[in-house]
Amino acid sequence: MERIHYKNFSVAGFSYYEGVLVFNKLKIGTKLTLRAEPDNKYDPLAVAIYYKRHKLGFVPRNSNYSLAKLLGAGHRIFETRVQYVDQTASPEDQLGVVVFIKSEEKPEQA
Repeated sequence: MERIHYKNFSVAGFSYYEGVLVFNKLKIGTKLTLRAEPDNKYDPLAVAIYYKRHKLGFVPRNSNYSLAKLLGAGHRIFETRVQYVDQTASPEDQLGVVVFIKSEEKPEQA
């Protein structure tokens, strides 16, 4: 499977959710999950970020439009990983995420 870089950002709202419960388990490369939250009362395009069952926060509003639309339509084309962890940074900058688009490898042509 091929991965194409799509976006990277800091997790919005990190200090308000469950990041503190799993902070020591988050390492560079740790797999995360994106989930659209169309019923979110603050932003109908909200995309939550999870580590296992722990909600870490959200994709920032300025980066969530296409992710929300594609996830909402049922596309599971994204791979999300921890890009950096910085316990000395302000809470909103402690966890960085990178999102890749997964694509099937193309067969070699003769």
